[in-house]
Amino acid sequence: MCQLCETKPVYEFTNKRKLCKTCFIKWFQKKVLYTIRKFNMIKSGEIIAYKKGNKINEVVLENILKMYSEKGHVTIKEKTQNSKLKIAIPTNADTETHAIIDELFNSKLKNHNPVNQKIIKPLYLFLNKEILLYAKLKNLKFNKIKKEKNKLKDFVNQLEKKHPELKQAVIKNWLGLKK
Repeated sequence: MCQLCETKPVYEFTNKRKLCKTCFIKWFQKKVLYTIRKFNMIKSGEIIAYKKGNKINEVVLENILKMYSEKGHVTIKEKTQNSKLKIAIPTNADTETHAIIDELFNSKLKNHNPVNQKIIKPLYLFLNKEILLYAKLKNLKFNKIKKEKNKLKDFVNQLEKKHPELKQAVIKNWLGLKK
C-alpha cells in the first residue's frame, strides 16, 4: 500500500517506502524542481533549449520542461544554433555514473556536474528505472532502444542490484569532490 493515500503501490524505495501512481508522479516532479533549484539551473525569464527526440530520456525531459515552464517564468524551445540559450540535455544518474566509473578506469576524468556553463541536466538525480516508470505512468510515447553490450555497464548494474543506491552514492561523491 502507498503510505500516503493507501492505494496500490507502483514504486518502492530501498527503505521500503512505497508510492502509488499519483504520489510517484508528484514525487518525480518535485524532485525535478528540487534538482533545478539546488543546482541553480534555471533563472526566471530564461529561454531553455532542448533536443526534441523519441528516446525515453528526451521525451521525459520535454515533458518536465513543459511542466516547469507552466510553473516558472521561463520559455522552452527546441534546440537552435543560438549560442546564448541554456541547453537542457537528457542525461541521468545512470549515464553519469557509468561515464564517471569508465573515466576513472581510463584516468580521463571530465566534467560531470549538473550545470556546465550553458548546459543543464534536469534529470541528473534520476535512475533509468524511475524515468521509465514516469514515462509509462504519464503515457508518454517513446521509442524503445536496444541495450548495447558493455561489460563495465553490466558490472555496475550488477553491483547496483547487490548494493542499492550505488549509483546515487557515486553521483553524491562526485559532487562532494567538486566542492
